[in-house]
Amino acid sequence: MQKYDIVIIGAGPAGIFTALELRRRGFAGSILMAEQGAPIEKRGCPKSKTRECVHCKPFCHITSGFSGAGAFSDGKLSLSYEVGGDLPELIGAEYAQELIHETDAIYLEFGADDHVEGAGVNEEVKGVRRRAIQAGLKLVDCPIRHLGTEMAQQVYGDIQGWLLAHGVEIRFGTICRDLVIQDEICTGAVLEDARTGAQEAVAGGRIVIATGRKGADWLEGLCRAHGISHEAGPVDIGVRVEVRNEVMEEVNNLLYESKLIGYPKPFGNKVRTFCQNPGGFVSQENYDDGLAVVNGHSYKNLKSQNTNLAILCSHHFQHPFDQPIAYAKKIGELTNMLGAGHLLVQRYGDILEGKRTWQDELERSNVRPTLPDAVAGDITSAMPYRTMVNIISFIRAVDQVVPGFAADETLLYAPELKFYSNRVRMNDRFETSVRNLHCLGDSSGWTRGLMMASIMGVRMARIITE
Repeated sequence: MQKYDIVIIGAGPAGIFTALELRRRGFAGSILMAEQGAPIEKRGCPKSKTRECVHCKPFCHITSGFSGAGAFSDGKLSLSYEVGGDLPELIGAEYAQELIHETDAIYLEFGADDHVEGAGVNEEVKGVRRRAIQAGLKLVDCPIRHLGTEMAQQVYGDIQGWLLAHGVEIRFGTICRDLVIQDEICTGAVLEDARTGAQEAVAGGRIVIATGRKGADWLEGLCRAHGISHEAGPVDIGVRVEVRNEVMEEVNNLLYESKLIGYPKPFGNKVRTFCQNPGGFVSQENYDDGLAVVNGHSYKNLKSQNTNLAILCSHHFQHPFDQPIAYAKKIGELTNMLGAGHLLVQRYGDILEGKRTWQDELERSNVRPTLPDAVAGDITSAMPYRTMVNIISFIRAVDQVVPGFAADETLLYAPELKFYSNRVRMNDRFETSVRNLHCLGDSSGWTRGLMMASIMGVRMARIITE
């Protein structure tokens, strides 16, 4: 059995920055990263040529591979501790902000754009915030360092090369099938070659799981199987909205990404905007079980005529139900069924009129879909009533902040699902109930997005090297 000082499962931002900071701090021990996807130079979605998803095997290039799903889709670094999950509750808001500044500096070292969107426009933002308050919404004006899909690939590609040059072993096409746990101590992991199916157990002084949003369901299963202390958190279910750039012009220019939060009546669920992409493109992500979900990204140079963003409704479930990820997946599967395996798109006005959208109606609208193989249909036939009512109420409120947002021809794509509801119980040193096992990033339930996952990796490395 091969032995390593550190075994990292997953090569998304949390795992990457754990290994990167370890080496930067002079850690000379052996490090293994196991990633089920491909190296960054071999990641590429063929949809730009085929115009439809070809279901890449063994894993989707958008959701798997070095730098993870979020980095490959858009590459936005949120520079405020108020955005990106609940990690500040664990390590403190002030320290989280300090880590953001330090981690941002590392990104700059590897070539990130030094321009920050939404910085230094406080006076201009006041009008947007005033309208948000009148609509019953909270505006979080978070500075954004936007890498863009192409620059993100370059930055993470340089980091990948740096890690390899500094002795980090990265096994691509490698699945973690299980952990080796005895007497509540994690001593290794069982790895499998994705092509051949050959399995091998490796030993590790510390095991760091950083499998991203895609790996949240897998990690929840491990927690159940091995008694790793965890709890069910909220699950986010929603849609991706697409409008013309002209509608979003003011907030795009001022903030780039306007994060709005509300608790619409009658249910009072938290509803928020997420991942805004000015001039962007709606995209599809495929999970290992065949589930297709919607996402969005934007490039630095290539621009569309539309802006897309997610509207997500958070659901908190109570005893006895404790499988929120499975619940969200069922909704996704039903939506995929209605679209014959494709994502659904519907005009907002058709939802209000209680009718499905037809393809010819999309073709004569001002808003032309940037996802060419989305199927015009009826998302309300799959979306839960509570979720749909919350989304409609929220869209009406956003329309008071951004006039024209609730136009009849505004497009809603489904399903938009965020799988980070399983939360692993840990202390501020990321120690779980199993000794030598640490869980980082979106799969841990504590972060949402690139920057927070990255700073969790930086913090993990510093804990190890203290």
